[in-house]
Amino acid sequence: MYYQLYELNHAALQPARAYADAIRLFYSSPLNPASATTWGRSIAAAAEMFERTTRRYGKPEFGIASTVVDGKKVRVREKVVWSRPFCRLIHFERALPATRAPDVKLLIVAPMSGHYATLLRGTVEAMLPHADVYITDWIDARMVPLSQGSFDLDDYIDYLIEMFRMLGPGASVMGVCQPSVPVLAAVALMEARGDKSLPSSMILMGGPIDTRRNPTAVNRLAEEHGIEWFRDNVIMQVPWPNPGFMRLVYPGFLQLSGFMSMNLDRHIIAHKEFFMHLVKDDGDSAEKHRDFYDEYLAVMDLTAEFYLQTVETVFIRHDLPKGEMTHRGEPVDPAAIRSVALLTIEGENDDISGIGQTRAAHDLCVNIPPARRSHYLQPSVGHYGVFNGSRFRNEIVPRITGFIAENRGSSATPGRKPA
Repeated sequence: MYYQLYELNHAALQPARAYADAIRLFYSSPLNPASATTWGRSIAAAAEMFERTTRRYGKPEFGIASTVVDGKKVRVREKVVWSRPFCRLIHFERALPATRAPDVKLLIVAPMSGHYATLLRGTVEAMLPHADVYITDWIDARMVPLSQGSFDLDDYIDYLIEMFRMLGPGASVMGVCQPSVPVLAAVALMEARGDKSLPSSMILMGGPIDTRRNPTAVNRLAEEHGIEWFRDNVIMQVPWPNPGFMRLVYPGFLQLSGFMSMNLDRHIIAHKEFFMHLVKDDGDSAEKHRDFYDEYLAVMDLTAEFYLQTVETVFIRHDLPKGEMTHRGEPVDPAAIRSVALLTIEGENDDISGIGQTRAAHDLCVNIPPARRSHYLQPSVGHYGVFNGSRFRNEIVPRITGFIAENRGSSATPGRKPA
């Protein structure tokens, strides 16, 4: 019912949004003398604020047209190389000489936690000079018809295994935040089965491997309420006329309200500053605000079965660190991993995945030799800074690329345990 009311309110505000946009255009037009006055810019700013705070933000584009490889600018083309109802695999194909030795294939597994994969645009841009990059482009659940079936955590792991097999042995995988658990599970299952398509290295960044360690507000919320509370309070049906009509989902707008409430004062201050930038005609600062919130406010629905299974498995029961996680009845044993190198990365000020939660992977993957595992704690960054921003580019990326290079094509001796 709440989802239907949300859609109704959004539709009802459409005329007001159109009127506000017309007012903004009128008072910001260089043909209007008032646009050069504080009064005119204030009206235009107020109109834009109203339009932006009541609109629905669509899926952004990656928009990566080029990168620099070996000191030369090369063209980049997006190409969908694998597709299923709930995910596409995008390859950022670089126009490199055919005679050049190929770089390692890097699968970046984007979070399926509300935002689109474009949230990792900066991650992709930073890795493109060093690797042949692929990324998971998860599909908004409200856009997937019921006829396409369901999608849960087990399906997620199956998707990853299919991607590894398509990329072939020797690739690297980077799990950013939420995917750390399914990435570790997929690799453990493949190693236990003797699958030859294993990646050479696995990078887990700011992920909830063991949320009992240094729990954050997000972790405590799950434990305090229990799975039935989430089932009763956040699961809704997709309303008509969306393609996923009647599908049970965790709606994007509800997730966004949770994101915003965690740092509400910061968002209020940011919008107040945005208004003042517009009034002062500070175009650069205003554009930075638009760029950030165009991405941040673009959210997607998650299938109910995926969301509930993830909350219960990862945040309530802690199945993976307890050794109780299964995939379609098959035990998930991280100790089975012997030939895949492991790098974990955390942020000192991460308020989503606390310090130690990602590092816990090392305590589970006991049969990876010490020489093929590493952990790095990045000072002075929060959750977002683990995979984006200047410190990520300058301090974290060199460690990732160095680790991948050191472990490319190498493997541990089967059956060998670390000393």
